[in-house]
Amino acid sequence: MHEMSISLDTVNLVVESAKNQGFKKVTAVWLEIGALSCIEAGTIEFCYEIAARDTIAEHSILHIESVAGQAYCFVCATDVILNQRGNACPNCDGFQLQVIQGEELRVKEIEVE
Repeated sequence: MHEMSISLDTVNLVVESAKNQGFKKVTAVWLEIGALSCIEAGTIEFCYEIAARDTIAEHSILHIESVAGQAYCFVCATDVILNQRGNACPNCDGFQLQVIQGEELRVKEIEVE
């Protein structure tokens, strides 16, 4: 379950950033998770709550925004939306795809007190 290590890293990043700027509490965190990132949002939520225990991020609200998967198809020369890894191009059924978007994991925003 790599979501636990991702959650621990996220909490460490958020807490360090808040403390460096003189804040005493993290109240909310917004994450962007790509649809092709192989990261389960529900598992991240569960792990984040555990990772935030006994930190200034404890009891913070985690908001997760999904980023759609997008790829360039070399067969039909178009940008296409992909719902998951391994899918063929929805236009031509080709598999020669280069992912453009949807693999990211990013802390978008932090709300602090």
